[in-house]
Amino acid sequence: MRSSVVVVVLGLALAIGTPVTWALTRPEATAGSTVQQALDAPSPSATAPSPTAAPSPSGAVPPSAPALDLPPVTTRDAAPTVAAPVPAPVRLSVPARGVDAPLDPVGVAPDGQMELPEDVDRVGWYRFGPVPGDAGSAVLAGHVDDREQGLGALAPLRTAEVGDVVVVTGANGAETRWQVVSRELITKQALPLDTIFGREGPPRLVLVTCGGPFIPELRSYRDNVVVVAEPLP
Repeated sequence: MRSSVVVVVLGLALAIGTPVTWALTRPEATAGSTVQQALDAPSPSATAPSPTAAPSPSGAVPPSAPALDLPPVTTRDAAPTVAAPVPAPVRLSVPARGVDAPLDPVGVAPDGQMELPEDVDRVGWYRFGPVPGDAGSAVLAGHVDDREQGLGALAPLRTAEVGDVVVVTGANGAETRWQVVSRELITKQALPLDTIFGREGPPRLVLVTCGGPFIPELRSYRDNVVVVAEPLP
C-alpha cells in the first residue's frame, strides 16, 4: 500500500485502510535458499579461472624466463576500450506468475528510502544501483496493493518458486533472462540492506514487495517478500 509520502523500509509498505484478500492466504515463507545465501553465493555462470601468478609490473619477461621467438605484431592504440553502457531496463516479466509490468527509474525519497512509482501497476528500478546484467544486485521493487487501485504488479511474487524465469527488457529492446533461486519473507527491520543493494560480485536481480500480516495500527505490512534471481546461461 502507499500514501503520498513513503516512510517505511525500502518505501514498500505504508498501507491505508485494510489489506486486500491476497494477504489472507499466504504461501510458505521461503523457497530455495535464503536471500543472504543466494546473494553471497558465486554465480555458476560468472565464475572464471584465476591466474596462477601475477604479471611483472613492467610487463617485461622476468630475467630467469627464456625469451620467446614471436612473430612481429601490428601496433595499435593502447588506450583502454570503454565498454558500452548496458541499456536501462524498461519492462519486467515473470510469465509463470502473470507478472508483466513497465519499469520506471527511481531514486531516493527525502526520508532516505527507495522511491516507488505511485501507480501500483508499475515497478521501480533503483537507478543508483546496477543495471540488470551489470555486476552487483539490480533492485526492482513495487507496491503489493492499494486500497483504491487494488493489487499491485508484484503481488504474485509471494508465490514465486525456484526455477521461475524472469525476463527484463532493456530500452534497446534486448532481453536478459534470469532464474529464481530464492524467495524469502523477511521482517522489514531485519532486511540485509547492504547485501540487497550490493554493487559488487556477479550479476543478480532482486525483486521486492510487501508481504506478511497487515498491521492496522501501523497501516503497514510487517514484512517484505524478497526474490533473488541469477542470469540464465
